[in-house]
Amino acid sequence: MKGVREVEGHTSDILFKIFGLPVTSHVTTMWAIMAVLFILGLVVSRNLQKVPGRLQSLAEFTIEGLLNFFGGILGPEKARRYFPFLATFFLFILFSNWSGIFPGAGHLKGFKPPTSTWSVTIGLAIVVFVLVQVAGIREKGLGYLAHFIKPIPLLLPLNIIEELVKPLSLSLRLYGNIFGEETVAAVLFSLAPYFSPIPMQILGILFGFIQALVFTTLAAIYISTATAEGH
Repeated sequence: MKGVREVEGHTSDILFKIFGLPVTSHVTTMWAIMAVLFILGLVVSRNLQKVPGRLQSLAEFTIEGLLNFFGGILGPEKARRYFPFLATFFLFILFSNWSGIFPGAGHLKGFKPPTSTWSVTIGLAIVVFVLVQVAGIREKGLGYLAHFIKPIPLLLPLNIIEELVKPLSLSLRLYGNIFGEETVAAVLFSLAPYFSPIPMQILGILFGFIQALVFTTLAAIYISTATAEGH
């Protein structure tokens, strides 16, 4: 009976289908976030002024802050090289986490935070995994693959497992924290609908920022490790 309820719950989350493929509320929210980020990018990048306005100042402050942060991990040159990827990931995950800060929003039909489902977080983690391998080969050539058999070839299986565990841990950490936050928020809102919203919104903003920062920080560390001279 439990398995039947889980299947029914998953099926009820499907909003519509495109060419037979189900589209859930997590996907529609993700599309909305992508559209918002795209529009913001267009608005900010148009008509750049020497004396910036508020929106341009905010964008420049965000870009400079992220570039300096990643520069402390990767170094200035590598930070600029991988900045578009890392900054895009940070902003997407941040907006995804914040999309569920309103009490009960994560449980409304058609509006669920993308990062509260494992299929999205594992997808993000797989992209990080692929980029890390590409970055290592790009910086060091095919000799990068030699680290899988160091210090001795017998460790090849363990080194491969270690590389595979990285995206798995990234995805589970983000998914578990955001899903847990949404669950706690829904319970508190049902128990105290007039007192819990504001504190949970504040915690949600802070918590969402921390999780986005942790994910992208670990991604930057993995890139730094793969491209380091001694690796």
